Amino acid sequence: ELAAAAPPAPQLDATMPARHQWCGAKHPVTLVIEEVEEIFREMGFTVATGPEAEHEWYNFGALNFPPDHPAMDMHDTLYLESGGGALLRTHTSPVQVRTLQSYPPPIRILAPGNAYRRDFFDASHAPVFAQIEGMAVDEGISFVDLKATLTHFANRFFGKTRTRFRPSYFPFTEPSAEMDVECRICGGTGCPACKGSGWMEILGSGMIHPAVLEAAGVDSERYTGWAFGMGPGRIALLRYGIPDIRLLYDSDMRFLEQFAL
Repeated sequence: ELAAAAPPAPQLDATMPARHQWCGAKHPVTLVIEEVEEIFREMGFTVATGPEAEHEWYNFGALNFPPDHPAMDMHDTLYLESGGGALLRTHTSPVQVRTLQSYPPPIRILAPGNAYRRDFFDASHAPVFAQIEGMAVDEGISFVDLKATLTHFANRFFGKTRTRFRPSYFPFTEPSAEMDVECRICGGTGCPACKGSGWMEILGSGMIHPAVLEAAGVDSERYTGWAFGMGPGRIALLRYGIPDIRLLYDSDMRFLEQFAL
């Protein structure tokens, strides 16, 4: 009996263009967060996380925000229907308090995560944004340690760059300072991203207020510490020369494919 004939081989058209291969890549903000984490890991910091739906006491009370204080105006956010003071956190600072409650000093942590505020969506602000906060608590820590650490970070991340510290106010730090680096987009000449100043604010910082240490159960007579908070989205503008932070949220593949490795 004769064997069945083999089916004809499929014809291959070598002139047909290949199908487009989609290649996943990390978002530029994710790249910044991972690089910041690596720099601070080298300095002995550990990454810590906490809930985004936070209790009002952790978000405000434990951080020395007096009720109805004008500083609260910068932290308008969404309160949750579950009640009991639950809200979407306005910063990752509650992670600092939770860490101080859980572990004795010395402590050095980095706390990345999302934060929520009623900010206008413009070239340098977004209502939902990633934030990275850092904290160091130990005996004998001073503002000198704060400036030295953050200046080292800026030079590691941006390369040799000019920095400046400006006096500021935060309820949870005293004294407080804003840290600026020279705008990498315009080279210090002024542009919309830096609001014509030639400088880009990258973080707020200061010595942790004794009331915050006491609220977390830490002896403020024995221990001191400093903390800072930065927006990796704004830092991504500087690193990659992006003129408008809204580009990071458009999900435009033509823009995001530039960062594919």
